[in-house]
Amino acid sequence: MVKRILVYGSLNIDLVFPVDHIAAPGETVAGTALFKNAGGKGANQAAALARAGAAVSLAGKIGADGRFIVRLLESFGVNTERVAEWEGATGQALIQVDRRGENAIVLYPGGNGAVTVNEIYRVIADFGAGDTVLLQNEIAGAGEIMRAAGERGMRVCFNPSPCDETIRNLPLDLVDMFFVNEIEGASLASSPLPSSPLPSSPERLLEALVRRFPRAEIVLTAGKAGAWYGYRENRARGEIVALPVVDTTGAGDTFTGYFLAARERNFPVERSLALACKAASIAVSRQGAMEAMPSAGEVFD
Repeated sequence: MVKRILVYGSLNIDLVFPVDHIAAPGETVAGTALFKNAGGKGANQAAALARAGAAVSLAGKIGADGRFIVRLLESFGVNTERVAEWEGATGQALIQVDRRGENAIVLYPGGNGAVTVNEIYRVIADFGAGDTVLLQNEIAGAGEIMRAAGERGMRVCFNPSPCDETIRNLPLDLVDMFFVNEIEGASLASSPLPSSPLPSSPERLLEALVRRFPRAEIVLTAGKAGAWYGYRENRARGEIVALPVVDTTGAGDTFTGYFLAARERNFPVERSLALACKAASIAVSRQGAMEAMPSAGEVFD
């Protein structure tokens, strides 16, 4: 039986403002340009999976203003049949990108916040044992997606972004694989004791997460420091490729898509980490999110 990947996640319209530095509270800064891009962590991760050569479907919700996102995803090879359209607006992201390539993002949920439980169960009913669902925390109903997928015997992969208080109410024991950066990982590792001292290095943070979620695979990204993997007694490390940093938007999503695509092809963890780090390194050397993602031919050798 062919394994399938479903990304159930957000679709956003990204309004990107290059700035000298990210605005501080009360400060007004001038943008040097304005870019309108397709985005959202769900759409980005689906695009990365497709760019990596995986067969992937995307479920989510947009307004009429987001139809161009669907067209772009389809051009990458993403199955968008399960992207619903409603009468409201598509999710929006206001993104500042400074001269070092770092970003700050403000999100408006739009259609991402209008996903219903009935829609979730209708979508998940099309999948079953051996299939994988990848989701984030940018849409409504994340807990229902986990439960519905678990009932169908699907593997649940979760990127807890944004990592806010709602995370603590999710059935995280159903998650088979976590994709986290250091901030997200520290928040998860501290739960349910947020006042506890946080691990002082990625390696220690990885160990804390492995202890906290003993049945789940942990994939931890740490920017220029690379990435780590932990599952039971298994540990692995991946290093980035040194390239000029232009825009870090979507780097984590590129990493996630390529890592999962490599693992679905039964590549060893070490090679999957290396390929995902390479893909993310290429992506940050370019402007944009989906548009910056490398093709499989640029990454796989």
